[in-house]
Amino acid sequence: MRPQLKLFVLFFVLTLMSAGFPQPALALNAEEWFEKGNELSQQGRFEDAIKAYQKSVEQNPLSPTAHYNLGIAYKNLQEFEQAVSAFKKTVELEPFHLDARLSLGNVYNRLNQWEDAIGHLNIVVHRDQNNAEAHGNLGWAYYNFKSGPPFKYLVIINLKKAVALFEAQNMSQAAMATQKVLDEAVAKFGYPPSG
Repeated sequence: MRPQLKLFVLFFVLTLMSAGFPQPALALNAEEWFEKGNELSQQGRFEDAIKAYQKSVEQNPLSPTAHYNLGIAYKNLQEFEQAVSAFKKTVELEPFHLDARLSLGNVYNRLNQWEDAIGHLNIVVHRDQNNAEAHGNLGWAYYNFKSGPPFKYLVIINLKKAVALFEAQNMSQAAMATQKVLDEAVAKFGYPPSG
């Protein structure tokens, strides 16, 4: 291209830009899409957050945090199968991502997939023994598990531990709800034995 023509093209582009014509948007990188997803999630715009997290994951598929946040957005929309996929990818990338395992256990409970819930929640309670939510959800999964022997003792000890932890954390509603399930389990199993 001749120097005079290059100068003309440059002048023309600068004139258009200064005249208020829209400039092409700069592409966001994985981190920027992730941050955008976080902003949208905080606003309760989970469908838009999912799109942003998906773009982040497309650009950086090895980010466990992006997959985890994608799962949370799906969970908030009660799109549990998609949430499971995102949480499973998180755990694949970071096996001891306890928040992802807790979320997986919770979602599996919602899907009545008790054995899968038990597997993930057991890892959480063994690594974070003061996690009231994990103990409560594990007790619930054991309570509903019908494919094997009843885990009466494990139901009771996990629910008791959850009640105590919820009370210690001043989470009275969670403590009362868990106590109700505990009372129901004790009545159903006749456990612990009296006398």
